[in-house]
Amino acid sequence: MFLPQEIIRKKRDGERLSRDEIAFFVRGIKEGSVSEGQIAAFAMAVYFQGMTMEERIALTEAMRDSGDVLEWKSLHLPGPVLDKHSTGGVGDVVSLMLGPMVAACGGYVPMISGRGLGHTGGTLDKFDAIPGYDTAPDNELFRKVVREVGVAIIGQTGELAPADRRFYAIRDVTATVESIPLITASILSKKLAAGLEALVMDVKAGSGAFMPDYEGSRELARSIVAVANGAGCRTTALITNMDQVLASSAGNAVEVREAVRYLTGEYRNPKLHEVTMALCVQMLLLGDLAATEEEARKRLQKALDSGEAAERFSRMVAALGGPADFVERYDDYLEKAPIVRPVYASKEGIVQAMDTRAIGMAVVAMGGGRRKPTDAVDYAVGFTDFIEIGERADGDRPLAYVHVRSEAQFEEAQKRLREAIEIGEGVPEKKPMVYEKIAREDVTL
Repeated sequence: MFLPQEIIRKKRDGERLSRDEIAFFVRGIKEGSVSEGQIAAFAMAVYFQGMTMEERIALTEAMRDSGDVLEWKSLHLPGPVLDKHSTGGVGDVVSLMLGPMVAACGGYVPMISGRGLGHTGGTLDKFDAIPGYDTAPDNELFRKVVREVGVAIIGQTGELAPADRRFYAIRDVTATVESIPLITASILSKKLAAGLEALVMDVKAGSGAFMPDYEGSRELARSIVAVANGAGCRTTALITNMDQVLASSAGNAVEVREAVRYLTGEYRNPKLHEVTMALCVQMLLLGDLAATEEEARKRLQKALDSGEAAERFSRMVAALGGPADFVERYDDYLEKAPIVRPVYASKEGIVQAMDTRAIGMAVVAMGGGRRKPTDAVDYAVGFTDFIEIGERADGDRPLAYVHVRSEAQFEEAQKRLREAIEIGEGVPEKKPMVYEKIAREDVTL
């Protein structure tokens, strides 16, 4: 029999916790036998003392096992169960294309996504912009769509990693969110509860990333790869560039438009295409759906060129309650803002840098995100046609187009956008979109 206060004391003093002690504490989080004060004290102790990889694996597995763990074996799927998770960014619409692309190559993608958090856009909010799309289907429908279409993108069900929900809510109000061991367990407990065979992590680095510096992003990526593999899920991480808006747009309906245009080949932003393909390639390799990166790229490009990926997206939308002709008539279904207007820089020059986080917060300020969890989201607002770092801003090339409902919103968005984009002279150094790959063999379990 363990005592919560003794477990807290051990961690406070920098001692290593046993698997049984961690399992006991997590069980108490779920069942309520551990108080909010004790959870907060434990989180603060971990924040300052850290955790070994063995402790992180034990915490992740205990939180995963605090609720349902989905199983897919009974469906006898003829391909691997795969997923991708991003640490979040601005204009990060990758999931909407990646799921259908991997499904078209033989993978099965039961993607359980989240809503917007802080300055980052949420995949579920994007799907909520599609009329009728059900982001909270029952388990039977979820499994049916995964089996028949190969991909279903939905929200977290009530019984997946419930201990994490209580733990995260307390961390959120006690300044203990920024702990790499706790972030690792929070992300992976939910992903591993989805019953995955393999996972690819997209860890962002740059001005719009969750972790403020490259070394922090790298440390998080290595922790996730070590813990996920230690918990039995083949996992690779890519560290990708979030120094500017990833897609050409930021917002909900505007990003869905861009995703459909990408899948149909109407328009593919080169930055977005590079990151999407890189993540998809790693998924095919982990799932043994391709033997080499070159083979994976060819398969993925064929899925796009043949229309198969777009068809999978269309079938998923229809199967989850959206319009059957959404891909063909997306512009008729997606909400539009009444005011669409360009914003020009205050002076001519070359874009040197972007405060991508500030751009994400500008979307939130328009109503395209939430200041508090109960806020309603305006799906129509956002930015499109973003300028990129290294491009020249002048009277012909605006910084972006603003989609808003009022003149006051436009003035506020224009001010924020101009402040977030640095204009100067000289061409800045071009940074890669994918900085680094971290695989199982690169970390110590």
